[in-house]
Amino acid sequence: MTALEHEPRTAGRGEPLVVLSRVQKHFGQLHALKDIELSVAKGEVVVVIGPSGSGKSTLCRAINRLETIDEGTITLDGQPLPQEGKQLANLRAEVGMVFQSFNLFAHKTILQNVTLGPIKVRGMNKADAEKKALELLERVGIEHQAEKYPSQLSGGQQQRVAIARALAMEPKVMLFDEPTSALDPEMIKEVLDVMVDLAKQGMTMVVVTHEMGFARTAADRVVFMADGAIVEEGTPEEFFTNPKSDRAKDFLGKILKH
Repeated sequence: MTALEHEPRTAGRGEPLVVLSRVQKHFGQLHALKDIELSVAKGEVVVVIGPSGSGKSTLCRAINRLETIDEGTITLDGQPLPQEGKQLANLRAEVGMVFQSFNLFAHKTILQNVTLGPIKVRGMNKADAEKKALELLERVGIEHQAEKYPSQLSGGQQQRVAIARALAMEPKVMLFDEPTSALDPEMIKEVLDVMVDLAKQGMTMVVVTHEMGFARTAADRVVFMADGAIVEEGTPEEFFTNPKSDRAKDFLGKILKH
C-alpha cells in the first residue's frame, strides 16, 4: 500500500472511539499493565508490538473486559466498560475479537458459526442473518465453504471464518490478538490480506502482532510495549526508520536481522 492509498482513510479519522486512561493491571506480583494511556480514533488502525510478556495481549483483552483492570478507566464511544450482565454482553457485541486460536464451534457449520451471534444477540431473523453471513464469507474468500465444519478447513480458512463471525456483529472496533501466530507460514498471508482490506475500508482496529510487514503497510500508528508499559508510539515510518527508545532499537535490531 502506498502512502497515497493510505491518505484518504487517515485524513477522515474521527473522534476517539477507545480510550484507556491510567490503566493498571496486576497478576499477583506481576505488574502486567503500567499506567496505560492510549486513545484509538474511529477508523484508525493501531498495531501493538513488543517482546513476549510485554502486556500486549492483556491490553487487547482489557478493551472488551476479558481481563478486568485494577485501576484506571477504559471507555468505548464515550461510555465506560460495563461490569457484568446484559450490558457487558452488549459491549462484547460492539467489540469484535479475533484470537490466536480460532474458537469456532466444532459441531456447527461455518454458516451457523457466523449467524449465531446476529440471531441470538442482535435478534436478527435467520434468513437475513444467513444472507449477511454469506456476503461476509464472500468478503473473506470462503463463501463456498459455508456448509462445511471447522475441522474440514485449513487454519487460515478457520481464522478467516473467525473474522467474518466477528464482522457479522457489526462491531465498532475489531481487536486482533496475534491472529496469525498459530498458522503455518503459507496461511499467514491469506489472513493478513483480509485484515489489510478491512483497514482500507475504514474499520477501527487494534492489532497485536509479530508481523512487522503488516505493521508497516496497514498501521496508522505503531505502539511499542515492553514490561507492561507503552514505551513509544508513532507512525510506521517514524517507528521503523527512527525508533527513539533503546528498548525499541534493541527489539527491532533483533527481529529485523532475521
